[in-house]
Amino acid sequence: MQRKIDLIMNEVKKAIVGKDMCIRKVMMAVLAQGHVLIEDIPGVGKTTLALAFAKAMGLQQNRVQFTPDVLPSDITGFTSYEKETESFIYHEGAVMCNVFLADEINRTSAKTQSALLEVMEEYAVTVDGVTRQVPQPFVVIATENPVGAAGTQMLPESQLDRFLICIVMGYLEKRDEKGILRDWERKSLLDEIQPVITEQELMRMQEKVKSIYIHDRIMDYIIELSEATRNHEQIQLGISTRGSIAVARMARAAAYVAGRRFVIPEDVYNVFPDVARHRIMMAHQTRMKQVSTGQVIQEILNRIRMPRPEDKYEK
Repeated sequence: MQRKIDLIMNEVKKAIVGKDMCIRKVMMAVLAQGHVLIEDIPGVGKTTLALAFAKAMGLQQNRVQFTPDVLPSDITGFTSYEKETESFIYHEGAVMCNVFLADEINRTSAKTQSALLEVMEEYAVTVDGVTRQVPQPFVVIATENPVGAAGTQMLPESQLDRFLICIVMGYLEKRDEKGILRDWERKSLLDEIQPVITEQELMRMQEKVKSIYIHDRIMDYIIELSEATRNHEQIQLGISTRGSIAVARMARAAAYVAGRRFVIPEDVYNVFPDVARHRIMMAHQTRMKQVSTGQVIQEILNRIRMPRPEDKYEK
């Protein structure tokens, strides 16, 4: 299974150049059965990254380009009455797949965004009083343009909290961008990707991630970090209990990808910014001073004492 993880990431790297850390983070989120929010400007490869993962894992994917006219029924499905059979027939929505790509999610209405709340939490959709499970495994990978870009609106906190992590891809290094400019007309990078894993294999890996051991001292460290966000003078809204759980899930996945059966303090330290970034609401005076969320998170990580790396944390 460890070899399969490397194979998946290597296939994704065929289409996504120079973003190995982003690929690793998305891989961990998928193993932790979490949803991913990718926030950045247009044109840096957000959609390509999501499509590459779906293809490398051999999963059925559906993509919806979110615009103001997208309806909740486009996402969850709808029922219609058929006169011939004198019965109501359910027509599947876009979420009936393994990987649902919500492209530019912050360009649609709040009503349509809320259609994703149930499926992201319960892995099911309810239409006309009937609840239906989505296929397994299931993951939502959403992209959004920076708040303030034309046609965007802020996602509500309840929506953001459903995403396990939020990552920012950023611009490519000069040498990587030059390579893409050289090759993009000769071949489609996504066509190079081959599926290297089955649905059953992925679900087995997800179950193994759940069994990764977390020592009590590691749990205390996670709680201390979360409490620091709740009591920080520059933060209006800190991390909830769901956020603490998300840190633990990602730390387990980080340990699994590293080939360990237990979590170490560095796992928590490394995943905390991506889990916390979208869950923290900065105080108004902090935003006025142009202090970024990332700066405050790093200050918290530097201030809260990490458990000693030399201690034993295996079961």
